Amino acid sequence: MQEYTQITGMVLKAEPIGEYDRRIVILTKEKGKISAFARGARKQGSRLLAATNPFSFGEFKLYAGRSSYSVMEAAISNYFEGLREDFEGAYYGMYFLELMDYYTRENNDEKEMLRLLYQSLRALLHEGLPNRLVRYIFELKAMVINGEFPGIPTEKVWDQSTEYAVSYIVDSGIERLYTFTVTPEVLRQLQEIADDYRRRYLDRTFKSLEIVDNL
Repeated sequence: MQEYTQITGMVLKAEPIGEYDRRIVILTKEKGKISAFARGARKQGSRLLAATNPFSFGEFKLYAGRSSYSVMEAAISNYFEGLREDFEGAYYGMYFLELMDYYTRENNDEKEMLRLLYQSLRALLHEGLPNRLVRYIFELKAMVINGEFPGIPTEKVWDQSTEYAVSYIVDSGIERLYTFTVTPEVLRQLQEIADDYRRRYLDRTFKSLEIVDNL
């Protein structure tokens, strides 16, 4: 009898395998980041065709093999279709997925990272929030969750509003992160802080970020 595992998560990336299959990476609530094969997912009419695309969030029923998982069923509750219709938002979202793929690990407790990713993608769809602000909040909070954020840099003097914004990002729960806007100057200073720390603590470049920076 086959042993099944049910998980809740989001597809971070998908790649073709063979003629019709896909290999996907899912950030899950239960098992951290995992890889799974979706047999026949690229066939027209496959019930897994849409469910195994990046951004798909929901419940996945997996068969646990000796060395890998296979996707048997999926019930997707949010495809984030709005990002597919927004060129700029889609690339910001792809960067968020790529950063989560970098940060997260298998069998780690990644519940907070998954919640951050979900709420950040929702924030990209909020017309009242600039994508750049969502990005800097996302980057800084990811560093906080990962235990890498050393506090606001002390080498220079920042606007009081910038210090307040950073403190809010550090201390707030994820559901309350995207509830404020800032002036252009504070946004510029948040960018300076986020860019500085990303260069210090992330040992790789991101293809999607290169595109975002050129939008």
